[in-house]
Amino acid sequence: MSRKEAPRAGLVRAALDGRITNAQGASALGMSVRQFQRLKRRFEGDGVRSLTHRTRGRPSPRRLPPEVQARIVALMTATYGPINDVHLTEKLQELHALPVSRATVRRVRVALGRPAHRRRRAPTHRRRRPRAPALGQLAQIDASPHAWFEARGPAAALHGFIDDASSTPLALWFCPTEDLHGYTTVLAATCRQYGVPVTLYGDRLNVLQRNDRHWSLEEQLRGQQEPTHFGRMLADLGIGFIRARSPQAKGRIERLWQTLQDRLVTELRLRDLSTIAAANAFLPDFLTDFIRRFALPPAHATPAWRPVPRDLDRILSCRYARIVARDNTVHIGPRWIQIPPGPGGRAYAGCHVEVRELLDGRGLVLYDDVLIATQGPPDGAFVLKPRAAPSAARRRPTMPTSSAPALRRALAALGRPARPGARAPMPAALPPPPAATSAAMADPVADVPPPAASRPAPTHPWRRAFSRRGRERQTRPGG
Repeated sequence: MSRKEAPRAGLVRAALDGRITNAQGASALGMSVRQFQRLKRRFEGDGVRSLTHRTRGRPSPRRLPPEVQARIVALMTATYGPINDVHLTEKLQELHALPVSRATVRRVRVALGRPAHRRRRAPTHRRRRPRAPALGQLAQIDASPHAWFEARGPAAALHGFIDDASSTPLALWFCPTEDLHGYTTVLAATCRQYGVPVTLYGDRLNVLQRNDRHWSLEEQLRGQQEPTHFGRMLADLGIGFIRARSPQAKGRIERLWQTLQDRLVTELRLRDLSTIAAANAFLPDFLTDFIRRFALPPAHATPAWRPVPRDLDRILSCRYARIVARDNTVHIGPRWIQIPPGPGGRAYAGCHVEVRELLDGRGLVLYDDVLIATQGPPDGAFVLKPRAAPSAARRRPTMPTSSAPALRRALAALGRPARPGARAPMPAALPPPPAATSAAMADPVADVPPPAASRPAPTHPWRRAFSRRGRERQTRPGG
C-alpha cells in the first residue's frame, strides 16, 4: 500500500465499529462520503487488500507492443551502441518510423541495465551573461581534442566558431592537432559564408593571443605586446578579441562540444567515417541538420556582419621580413621564391621585402606593399605553421658600412691599429699631414693602410707594473 492508502484500514474499521461516522472518515481521507461507503463494502468482502487501487499490477492498455519493444532493444544494442536517449529517440522516429518518446526509450534502457551514456553533474552557481543581441556581434572560438573516431581512426581536434546571439555553429573543421591552421580555416570559412564578426571570445591559448609576461623595450614604449600571427590577422580585419579566464566564461561553445562529442561521434560511427578528410566532407551536411534543430532566433533581426575585404587571402597568412639575396631569391622555410626582374629590368637584391605564406600554401613577396613575386602551393598536404614569431621580424640597428674607411683613417692618424687585436707603439708626435693632391681631394675617403704592428719597447709605459711590489721586482737585477 502507498502512503495515501495506508490510513484507510484503520479509519474503515473505526467506521464499522461505530466509533466515527462516514462523514468523518471521508473528511480524514479527503474523499466523498459515497466513496468511503464503497471502501467499507469492499473491506467487508475482501479485507485490507481491497483498499488498494484496483488497476495496480494490471498491464497498461497504452503499453508498448512487445514487437516494438524488441525492435528498440535490437537497435539499441546492435546498431547504435552508446548513444543518449534523446538522440536515439530522434533516430527511431525519423529513420525507423517508431512512435516512441524519450521516456519510453529511457525505460527500455533502464530495464536492460544499461547506464546513461553521459551522466549529468550538479550545476555550479554562475552569473548569467546576456546574449549578444545581433548575429555577428560576438562569436566564440575554441577547439576540442577528442577521440572523434573512437578506435577506428586517428586522434583529431575539432575547431569551431559559434554565434553568441543564436547558438549557430558558424564553421567546424577537423585537424590532427589544435593549431594555427585549424583556427585560420574556420575564420576564413566564417568570413566567406557570413561576413566579418565584430568581436571574438576565446581562451588564453598562445596561438590566439600572447600569454607571456615578456615585454621588450619597443613594446614597453608602445604600450602593447607584439601579437601572434593569428592576432595580427584579427587586427587587420578589425576584429576585437576577449580573453576568457575560465571555461565557463565561454560556456556556449563548451556546451557545443558536449553535444558534438555525443551526437557527432555517433553520426561518424553510423557512417563508418574514420579519416579526417572524410569527416570534413561530412561536416556541411551535419551542420545543416544541427542548425535546424538547435539554432535560436536572435533578439535583433539586423545582423552585425561586416563585408569581407577583397584581400582576405593575403590577410589570413603568416608574414616574415626577408632581405633579397644576390640571386634575387628569398627563402621561406625549406623552399625559396625567385623574384622576376622589376620595371626596367631592375633587381631587388639587398631590398627588405615581406614574404607571406597563405592558408592554401601559396607564397607571396611584397615590396612596399606591391606584389612582385608569387609561388604556387607545395606538393602534397600543406599545414600553415608559424616559422618565426612576429616579433622576430623587427629590423635590428646596424652600423653603416660607409663609416668604416673614415674610422680606419682616423685611427691611422692617431697611430693606433685599425684592428682591436693588433698592437702598435704610440708615436711621440703626430706626423705632419700629407700634401693635398688632386686624387686625395677627389676621393676624401681613400683608404689609408694601417702601420705595421710591432711589440712595445721594454721601457714602454704599457710594460710597467701597476702594483708597488711588481715595480720593485722589475727594478731588481735580472728582473
